[in-house]
Amino acid sequence: KAVNSIHAYGGEGFASGSSDGSVCLWDSNFSFVTKIDLAVAPSGYPELQIRSVCWKGEKMLAGTRDSEIFEISIDSKNTPVCITQGHGEGELWALATHSDEKVFATGSDDKTIRIWNAEEKSLIIRCSVPHAVRSLAFSPDGAHLAAGFQSGSFVVLNAGDFSEVVHIKDRKEVLHELKYSPNGLFLAVGSNDNFVDVYSTRSGYKRVGTCRGASSFITHLDWSSDSQYLQINSGASERLYYHMPDGRRIPSSAETERIEWSTWTGVLGDEVAGMWPKYSQVNDVNATMASFQHSTMVTGDDFGLVKLFQFPCPAKGSKFKKYVGHSAHVTNVRFLSHDSHVISVGGADQSIFQWQFLPPDKLQGDTEASTKTTLLMSSAWAASDTDDSNSDASDVQSLDSDLEREEENMYQRKIYKEDIPKIKKEAESEKKSNCKGSTKKLSAPDNSLNLEFVHGYRGYDCRNNLYYLANGDIIYHVAALGIVYNIATHQQRFYSRHSDDILCLTMHPSEDILATGQIGRSPPIHIWNGDSMECLSVLKGEHERGVCAVDFSGDGKKLVSIGLDDNHSIVVWNWRKGEKLATTRGHKDKIFMASWNPLSSDQIVTVGVKHIKFWNQVGGGFTSKRGVFGAKGKACSMLCVVFGKADGHCHTGGLDGLVYHWTGNNLQSTTAAHKGPLYVMRAVEKVCFSDAGNCEDIILLTYETSANPLLILLYILQC
Repeated sequence: KAVNSIHAYGGEGFASGSSDGSVCLWDSNFSFVTKIDLAVAPSGYPELQIRSVCWKGEKMLAGTRDSEIFEISIDSKNTPVCITQGHGEGELWALATHSDEKVFATGSDDKTIRIWNAEEKSLIIRCSVPHAVRSLAFSPDGAHLAAGFQSGSFVVLNAGDFSEVVHIKDRKEVLHELKYSPNGLFLAVGSNDNFVDVYSTRSGYKRVGTCRGASSFITHLDWSSDSQYLQINSGASERLYYHMPDGRRIPSSAETERIEWSTWTGVLGDEVAGMWPKYSQVNDVNATMASFQHSTMVTGDDFGLVKLFQFPCPAKGSKFKKYVGHSAHVTNVRFLSHDSHVISVGGADQSIFQWQFLPPDKLQGDTEASTKTTLLMSSAWAASDTDDSNSDASDVQSLDSDLEREEENMYQRKIYKEDIPKIKKEAESEKKSNCKGSTKKLSAPDNSLNLEFVHGYRGYDCRNNLYYLANGDIIYHVAALGIVYNIATHQQRFYSRHSDDILCLTMHPSEDILATGQIGRSPPIHIWNGDSMECLSVLKGEHERGVCAVDFSGDGKKLVSIGLDDNHSIVVWNWRKGEKLATTRGHKDKIFMASWNPLSSDQIVTVGVKHIKFWNQVGGGFTSKRGVFGAKGKACSMLCVVFGKADGHCHTGGLDGLVYHWTGNNLQSTTAAHKGPLYVMRAVEKVCFSDAGNCEDIILLTYETSANPLLILLYILQC
């Protein structure tokens, strides 16, 4: 029978997964009941693949590998709503803003281009392209959008419907930068071949000039206001000037000093000398953009920081305001039209941050606006006027989705973000010892930024990281932020105290407390309240490289964490006191997940590569038993685990696509679910099919195949 609604009751059940973008329900005999196909939904697409599912009452959340979160109402299951989205796995570099409207475009290694509405905080249109995207530019009238590819080619699209205007390949290496002239007659395209090619828009994008002479790859370029000149930056720290459109080189002279530039996005020159940290390299600052109207420049750097400087800032060591949240290098920053917002994009974290730009007159205008802004800045945590952000040192010196990649990725880094204060202090000490005199430094600008919205969700290498809070808000993470999202108001709140990528998330039985673990040399685990955003506890000192899994005990008093060190250490904490209760070595191969038996505060099961083990905490240590397969099944890697809340029985999902049912550490039976690995299983409430009249337990099983990286299948166990 068709199921029109599902109602939640108290008690227990299981949620299990879906496949090619669909979530399926089955009865206790594994007969098909209904299917929710996200791939063919209005906001779906054929390649959509599910990564995480959370079910509460009559609503369900589905997180995808490519950074979308869908909410599905059982009453209208064929029209799921995409509540947030971002780019998928790979790096995100390309960013362009419309010259007149509050619209911007992004493109990434996931081979998609997306246009966003900043006012609505929503996606307008997206398309797939044949290559990874590394640069974007709107034409001055906004009609065309040019995209530079990693392959060395570029495409020009109609911005309204993404229909192709022209596709050109004149270079073999990546195109990191392209820009239209202010008069709209030319497009300049910079490549890693050390050339800038100039194309005439009136002649069907025919090449009419080439800028030569750079000794390294092209990093940035800007047009003059009269479209007669072009300045470029190269990877060899060169700032070069050219006459347009023929590409004739102009030596630096009084002529170039009189040029009025239409934009400033370069990183070289006296105008921006003050933004550079001591001992830095030319590629440490990835992007800049100046607001001529507000005499302010925004920068994005390799240390995950967005900064505001005065512009120009010629004095070395100029002070600044810094803003955190990105967990990796900030690859691009741009002001929106009329300088209302700043958009920043993160390379490895694939996230898009939308910042409200706050000039002093906006804060000093009317009382209501000032109060609202103060509240926004308080909830968004953005650092601005602290002594640390106005640093004299200015900064520091430079310093699987696929299962196989997920097994091997230990998130090890030469420099972790917690190393930065020490390096910074050493640089400052050396600077003072060598200082014979000083130039007056500029103060930080009076303008500020407030984080308003973040597009993205970390789904490509994480699981079970999507929850409903008790109040109905949705909790998830991306980059170094925990995000609490209210669908009704379309507003986000941010937990910002992490310093690097968040890798795991779990929710307390009270449904209002969260635990998140991150990457780091000595990675912390933060326990925080999802309503107040208050940090309740920080657990640190027992793991290395990162924390890949966390779980609260059934009574909520303990937390178990799994580290990314060589032994994948297991630690049990009294999280309220911040005390370690017990620790042991886990397994030499990667552990994917740990789960408490909800009926016991001492029993834990861990699963991973060639691993399933049943642990019992005894004092400050553990006893353990391996899973005994016997004749009931064949040993394999286990990817996920879940307990029944009523009977304490354990269910695991295997690499072979089977569900393994355990009593104690002995395998009782298996269920053939799919042909690929089972990635996610989640316990959910007992549900009732209104048209069938019987309540059943649900198990959500998620699996991945090489052809179809993620499949979630929903099946039901008779109560």
